[in-house]
Amino acid sequence: MIVGTAGHIDHGKTALVRALTGVDTDRLPEEKKRGISIELGYAYLPVDGSTPLGFIDVPGHERFVHTMLSGATGIDFGLLVVAADDGVMPQTREHLAVLHLLGVTQGACAITKIDRVPAERVREVAVEVGHLLSATRLADAPSFPVSSITGEGVDVLRGYLLDAHARFRRTAAEGGFRLAVDRVFTLEGAGTVVTGTVFAGEVRVGDEVRIVPGDRRARVRSLRAQNRASERGRAGDRCALALAGIEVAEVARGQWVTDPRIASASERVDVRVELFPDAPKPLRSGAAVHLHVGAAHAIGRIALLDVESLAPGATALLQVVLQDGLGLWAGDRVVLRDASAAHTMGGGVVLDPMAPVRYRRTQERLALLAALDGPDTRTRFADVLQQATAGVDLDALGRSWGVVDVERLIHDVEHRRVRQSGVDLAFAPAHWMRLADSVVAAVDAFHARNPDEPGVDLARLARMSFPRVEAAVVQATADALVRAGRLARQGAWLMQPEHAVRLSEQERVFAERIRPLLAETPFDPPWVRDIAAAIGQPEMHTRVLLNRLAKSGIVYQIVRDLFYDALAISKLAVIAQSIQAESGELRAAVFRDRTGLGRKRAIQVLEFFDRIGFTRRIRARGDDKHVLRANHPLQALTVATPPAQARPTS
Repeated sequence: MIVGTAGHIDHGKTALVRALTGVDTDRLPEEKKRGISIELGYAYLPVDGSTPLGFIDVPGHERFVHTMLSGATGIDFGLLVVAADDGVMPQTREHLAVLHLLGVTQGACAITKIDRVPAERVREVAVEVGHLLSATRLADAPSFPVSSITGEGVDVLRGYLLDAHARFRRTAAEGGFRLAVDRVFTLEGAGTVVTGTVFAGEVRVGDEVRIVPGDRRARVRSLRAQNRASERGRAGDRCALALAGIEVAEVARGQWVTDPRIASASERVDVRVELFPDAPKPLRSGAAVHLHVGAAHAIGRIALLDVESLAPGATALLQVVLQDGLGLWAGDRVVLRDASAAHTMGGGVVLDPMAPVRYRRTQERLALLAALDGPDTRTRFADVLQQATAGVDLDALGRSWGVVDVERLIHDVEHRRVRQSGVDLAFAPAHWMRLADSVVAAVDAFHARNPDEPGVDLARLARMSFPRVEAAVVQATADALVRAGRLARQGAWLMQPEHAVRLSEQERVFAERIRPLLAETPFDPPWVRDIAAAIGQPEMHTRVLLNRLAKSGIVYQIVRDLFYDALAISKLAVIAQSIQAESGELRAAVFRDRTGLGRKRAIQVLEFFDRIGFTRRIRARGDDKHVLRANHPLQALTVATPPAQARPTS
């Protein structure tokens, strides 16, 4: 168990920790000289047959509330310290507010310096403290009169803390390992050492870790947990990690050491926030705040999502747009302070650390945030699945929830999954069926508008009819519909089954004679007149047949009377993809050289790619180039289209 002190400056927090543990947590010369705590202090009380009881001593001065927040985040037990001579003071209230906002439910109050006042004054302060605690999560916390000078009451308080430690049972924090860094230093023989509280998961000697925000990686050379050498550290432990492969200047307080699989940094986060009743005024959209989490904080601006104004004592949903990235995960407790960092305003729980820029106030989005507020990960996933009409991104979910084993999380929840083209999405069965029905309806509507067209290009369908759905999902839905017989596909065209092009037996025979002619010189095929002469057919009949083959997806018309075999177009598409992968763009001159085409023909092919939506032409300040659109199915749909799919008319 980790005990964190809280209270006003000069109320005896450090002296009390020394009386309880024998450890002076003021380690800096300036702290010794000034007689006040400036940095976090750490102490451990050995316990027979158990792990030591850990203490985090925090500074009480108002200028160091940010440091107090660093220490208070992640504690299990709050020890509020109030001096009997002063009674409740401003930082008493603010520190208690922080404990409340961070969700600390176990604690006690130590009324210190009782050797300086009469017994009646001690009783008055106890009553005052009781009233103060009654409005917080520590309403049932007992008070203990103590004197760190005479030792009176110290043994009683120590006994209570040891009993609480013995009864304490930590709920295993599921997910990947993450530790909030609050100290960084170099130790001879160990190298770079970071210390902090483990928020979730566990780490072992030899594990690879990542520092976030950032992309630096390191290896755990050795570790200490609860002030003991250990092979592993677990959720709730105070740990010191000696890291190999990283310099002390490359990691700082406020960063996180994490399992690389859940590494993530947030710049836009949705939070359920409670504004403290003592807040000086309502909170409105546009207000600047300091958001604190772990040992870090960043400045941001808020946007209220479900109310126009958040009154003191009320709760609301809001989005914080941060100036700098922070390590944030769903379920983390955060604290908000005002723009000047002079007052604690409120706090709450992170619902979505990867919050969207658009549609953040829609009813659909608010319903999704309500689902994200569930009691446990499995319940949240099931609820989110029902709300997410466009599917749940399982990769993003794993990182934002800190879940390493996503497969285990989703195993018992009924869903449909799409895993292709870099997409991994899960759908509730009802949403999947609605999407399938929408795709069929979109194809029907296309036929109604374009009765002479063979069908709709899948990439165009995804782009025009489903702009908020991943193109890979539309493709997977179309694949399932084709397998079920609800739609048909010929080449790149998607159509109603009864709309498919059917060749007569004679047309099929001539098609079989044409394809070898196109394949003989795939990048420079013969023109219609040359094909007609080769197969001994009138030019008009040959042109009509090639147009029918183009509608079936067997060939593609580049310009009038010039048709390419589908396999050749697929190969040209692969070349275009490789050029863009190498240089980030697609220019006609490079495409010409790579394919061996002439300049005019290369431009004609690129214009064809633009026309079907495989590429997009960009003209800017005399610059003329093409870029590939994402997830166009041209290559996959044309490589394996055999002529046998063209069925004869009975």
